[in-house]
Amino acid sequence: MRRRLLLIEDDATLRQALAFNLTREGYEVSTAADGVAGLEAGRNPRVDLIILDVMLPGMSGVELLRVLRRDGVTTPVIILSAKGDEIDRVVGLKLGADDYVAKPFSRPELLARIEAVLRRRRREAAAPAEGAPLSFGSLTIDVARREATLAGTPLHLTTKEFDLLTHMAASPGRIFTREQLLTNVWGYDFGGDDRTVDVHVSWLRGKLRKGNGHNWFRTVRGVGYAFAPPR
Repeated sequence: MRRRLLLIEDDATLRQALAFNLTREGYEVSTAADGVAGLEAGRNPRVDLIILDVMLPGMSGVELLRVLRRDGVTTPVIILSAKGDEIDRVVGLKLGADDYVAKPFSRPELLARIEAVLRRRRREAAAPAEGAPLSFGSLTIDVARREATLAGTPLHLTTKEFDLLTHMAASPGRIFTREQLLTNVWGYDFGGDDRTVDVHVSWLRGKLRKGNGHNWFRTVRGVGYAFAPPR
């Protein structure tokens, strides 16, 4: 069965070129040219992945993503943002985007990102339910329910924050390189962007420190990070 992509992009030339190339790669592609139409199309449960431009008329891509996630739409989203617009990328990731691609980008790069996100989603769908929740003092991670609590209070984590926390907490004390985390959590088959890992670890640190001030992630300079629960 062909995977269904929704492309939300207001630049007609780019939208038509991307739709043409993605169709040639075997995807079923639908398009929207503004935020309002994109929001309606993005609620379709038959869509497998959304490619979302940040700068859209009617409703920005960031606002569109916020509304989708607020309404419980979990369809994977790849953000397209102009090179250098780091704030938009960071906000998008925090709202629950699965990846971002900076413009201008090459067709192979975008295809690789799409395939990585879809492959990861297939693995998640096929994975059996996990066993007992992970517990570290005041922190409990229920992998099956995708819920985490700190001292009994629910933690509001994005999809990627939860995936990163779960992956590292499964091997407390183990040092993960940024490249390993990009591969295992984000599903990249290439270098990726180390800043993605750094930003998500920083967000998790902030949320977990609200409990008792403990730093749950140890930075190993020049290498990566380790999950470090209280002893």
